[in-house]
Formats: sequence, structure tokens, C-alpha cells
Amino acid sequence: MSQFQIVIPLYPDVTHLDFTGPHQVLARLPNTKVTVASMGGVDVTADGLTFANLADMSKIEHCDMLCVPGGFGTTDAMLDEAFMAQIRRLGGGAKYLTSVCTGSLILAAAGFLRGKRAACHWAWRDLLVPFGAIVDESRVARDGDIITGGGVTAGLDFAFVVAAELAGETFAQSIQLGLEYAPAPPFASGRPELASPKVLAAVKAGLAPGAAARLAAAEQAAARLPPA
Repeated sequence: MSQFQIVIPLYPDVTHLDFTGPHQVLARLPNTKVTVASMGGVDVTADGLTFANLADMSKIEHCDMLCVPGGFGTTDAMLDEAFMAQIRRLGGGAKYLTSVCTGSLILAAAGFLRGKRAACHWAWRDLLVPFGAIVDESRVARDGDIITGGGVTAGLDFAFVVAAELAGETFAQSIQLGLEYAPAPPFASGRPELASPKVLAAVKAGLAPGAAARLAAAEQAAARLPPA
């Protein structure tokens, strides 16, 4: 029996927890190979960490599951035609199309989410609309074989959903126990509806400088898609 192939494509300014969290879970699945790749196999820096020894996306023949992480680099990645061509090629032959955080914007820019429900980071989920996607505010959203996680830490919940899909709930729960994943955050401020007005305003202010550029990139990428 051939191995189930999962590919995680990286790009500059990706958010490393978007993929390292899911990778920690998915790498423990039986008969599964997780390949982390980049354009040309070049090193990728994310929040001060550099990820090396990456596979070259163009040399990966196919995958069974494409898992696209998000990050501030999403803005440029959506408009990088060489990168997006590889996303379309690999995603077009995959059984499962998945993402974490703003990685769903990349799936949308590739034309995979038109008419599909998808999750995204709370601050950017409305940018799915120009692509014809249906915004889902769930922590993990599923529409057929499209499984998307919301903001950064939702990648772990997303990964356990995928693990249950591929290896059964008992195995997924065994991984959860092995990793002692029993979240009990010290603050109830992980979603905008839970955070205090002061915290929410501060975070929105911090994100504001890049908002216009990301909106423009989403609209430009959406305009490149062929008509429905």
C-alpha cells in the first residue's frame, strides 16, 4: 500500500505555527509522508526562524492532501503566479484541499473555494467573499473534501479532524493524549467576541497598516479567476 502524501507549501513570511502545529500531528499518522516544500526548495524564514532542507514544489509529482498555511506573506503569495501555478497543479490532483488561517485565501485565489464554505483568521475572513467562497466562522470548517482551520492555533484542532478522517477517531485521540493537548488558556481573549474592547481595538490597530494591501491583493487575485 502506497503512502498517503501530504504536502505543506511554504512561502516568505508564513506563520510557522500554522504549519508546525499540524505537522506535529500529521507526521504521526500511519503510512503517511508529510513533505514541507517551497519554490525551488529555498529556505524560508518565518518570524525569525529559518526552515531549511525543503522540497522543491515543482518537483513533487502529486499529493493526496495539500495543506496551505497562512501568514502575513499571504498578501504577496496570492499574486505570485509561479507559486500559485504550483498550488493549482498540486491541489488539482489532491483528494483533500486543506488550509490553516489565511491559507484559505491562497486556496481561494487558486479557484478551489468558489461556492464552498471555508474558515479563515477572524480579521481576514471577509476577504474570502471576492473569491465566491462562503465564510464559515467555525474553528474548523468542512465542505466535502475541503477542510479549513480558522486562526493560527486552530491548526491543531484542524489537524486532529484530519487525523480522525485518515486514521480513525481512536488513533487521533491517541495522538492527542500523546501530545497532552488539553488547552486551558489563561485568558478568554482568543476570539474577537471574547476579547475585551480594549484588547480587540489594540489588535485591530496593529493589523490596520497591512489591511489595505491585503484587500487589494485579494481583489486582484479574485479578478484573475476565470468566470464561474
